[in-house]
Amino acid sequence: MTLIAPTLQMFFTDRLTQQRQASPRTIAAYRDALKLLLEFIHTRTGRLPSQLDWADMDATMISGFLNHVETTRNNSIRTRNVRLTAIRSLFSYAALRHPEHALLIQRVLAIPPKRFDKRTVTFLTPSEIDAIVAAPD
Repeated sequence: MTLIAPTLQMFFTDRLTQQRQASPRTIAAYRDALKLLLEFIHTRTGRLPSQLDWADMDATMISGFLNHVETTRNNSIRTRNVRLTAIRSLFSYAALRHPEHALLIQRVLAIPPKRFDKRTVTFLTPSEIDAIVAAPD
């Protein structure tokens, strides 16, 4: 049994802050994503975050969380993918620290981001350009 808490703490203090020198906004976004994940796992398993083991965070649980974020919380696919990025970053860090969980970590890292429709870039018509140019007057 390998608890997640020490690795999670080192992920924020060592990996993000010192090694990657991530911005405060990135750290906050990763914190929020992982906090939501831990709350989701707590509601599913009844285990406190300080008691969680890596086996509690398998690919099935992570996929369930991502579906929860998208359906129950009504987040967009882009937000879902950002949450997945935070989870992948944690698991990539954990792969170096916990080789005994390599298969579980590999399965989580294999979860693909969801595709989404990109907006088509449109251009202004001549009348819209004239309206914008005339607006400061």
